[in-house]
Amino acid sequence: MALRYRLTCLKHIISVRLFSHDATQPCVRVRFAPSPTGMLHLGGLRTALYNYLMAKSKSGAFILRIEDTDQTRLVPGAVDKLINILEWAGVVPDEGPKYGGEFGPYIQSHRLHIYDENATNLIKNGLAYRCFCTPHRLELLRKEAMRRRENPGYDNRCRHLTSDQIEEKLAQNTPYVIRFKVVSALKEPLEDLVFGSVTFDPSEAERGDFVLVKSDKYPTYHFANVVDDHYMKITHVLRGIEWQSSTGKHLQIYRAFGWTPPKFAHLPLIMNSDGTKLSKRQGDSHVEYYREMGYYPEAVLNYITRMGGGFTVESTEGLTLEEMIPKFQMERINRNNGRLDIKRLHVMNQIHLQSRWKTGPQDLISKLKELVKEKYKDRFTDENQLSHILSDEFLKSVLEWSTEHRIFRLEDLLTTEFEFIWILPDSLNRKQLETFILDVKDILIKTTDTLTTTKPFDEMTIAETLKSLNKETKSSFPKYMSLLRRVISGQKQGPSVGEMMQILGKSETLRRLQQALQTLQP
Repeated sequence: MALRYRLTCLKHIISVRLFSHDATQPCVRVRFAPSPTGMLHLGGLRTALYNYLMAKSKSGAFILRIEDTDQTRLVPGAVDKLINILEWAGVVPDEGPKYGGEFGPYIQSHRLHIYDENATNLIKNGLAYRCFCTPHRLELLRKEAMRRRENPGYDNRCRHLTSDQIEEKLAQNTPYVIRFKVVSALKEPLEDLVFGSVTFDPSEAERGDFVLVKSDKYPTYHFANVVDDHYMKITHVLRGIEWQSSTGKHLQIYRAFGWTPPKFAHLPLIMNSDGTKLSKRQGDSHVEYYREMGYYPEAVLNYITRMGGGFTVESTEGLTLEEMIPKFQMERINRNNGRLDIKRLHVMNQIHLQSRWKTGPQDLISKLKELVKEKYKDRFTDENQLSHILSDEFLKSVLEWSTEHRIFRLEDLLTTEFEFIWILPDSLNRKQLETFILDVKDILIKTTDTLTTTKPFDEMTIAETLKSLNKETKSSFPKYMSLLRRVISGQKQGPSVGEMMQILGKSETLRRLQQALQTLQP
């Protein structure tokens, strides 16, 4: 037995002995086996996550296997992107293309010799055969079945070729596929770890003998899946519910080889908020979208587990990946499909943002500084203002205010709503300012002088100061607030004037008042 496998199993046995006094359970090995055909889908990440949680909760191994048998759909660079996004999420494999392992290669296109050897053994044992039927003939069979309103399938014609006929076609280099001899329909039900006892309906299955190896010598998904799971010693298969109907085929192949199949668990679908099926073509169905939008990986994991269940707690909201592991239980996975709810993701991300602010504020300050510099690099014109805006002290005050209840992501601070924080408002001339209040110059001078000595410079104190000042000037309070809002932020809406001034701080607030006063000089 391979060294790494022995060590993993030894770790599992020690864990079982310590906590359950039962060392008879096999070492748990699970796998995530995506096709490298594009970006990782939310449903794919959840499948990977549940396999990871299953492995880690049982002191087992989590394997990444790349299923690239359909060479026509491969996307260059997809494997590297897939590994990168799994590592971003923290769902890091124990074995795989990047990580090595004793049961590789972990890319199916590198395992063709294994499939060929096993398919040849099935042929020798009379359990499979070469089929030389042309694509044209198969298409005619399909059309005839549709005309009869029957499930399409193969009529098993080549199953009955003689040895001489086979040798003749091989000598002529006639292309062929290898088909599995379906002896009888699978009668025993599947014990699905999520859905319980599942019976396969023969009327819904593909008719006739199905293909194991294609004419290009690549195995079909079904054949490679079984062979790889056997040789990689997979004990549990956790995959999407869409694959449940294929399990009957897989069990027939296991039976033909005399292999013990793994235990199967099928996961419900993730649906759109309106109940429609999530499409891989939707931008917001890809994990990369959420990373680029600034969501934390923990929040995304909370989000997708909320739609699948599987934990001893009602919700994983706010939990880290490490905290999820001991709370995971297979029998608690939901059977019903889950629906996306972006509002819940916002809440979950806000929880992790607040946690990061409490435990590592300097990291957030540095990240925000870089975001602001990148977003507004072409709009900073005043060196003094730039020095203030990018100072740690100022960024800290902005984060103290915003992480409490204003934002869900750091990137929210770069939206139009909060642009006033970073950019000086456009200057207005006297005529424009006087549309708010006729004696605008006197009022702005009094406001500037009063705020210069206002202490503490917080929202409540500022609000009370402005109310008192407004009574002295006997001007319209709504117009006064509109004037100050325009001078301070250049916006018509947003946080209260007192709140904006507190965020900006005294020096930046006074700077903006002075800028407005300069436009009033004769």
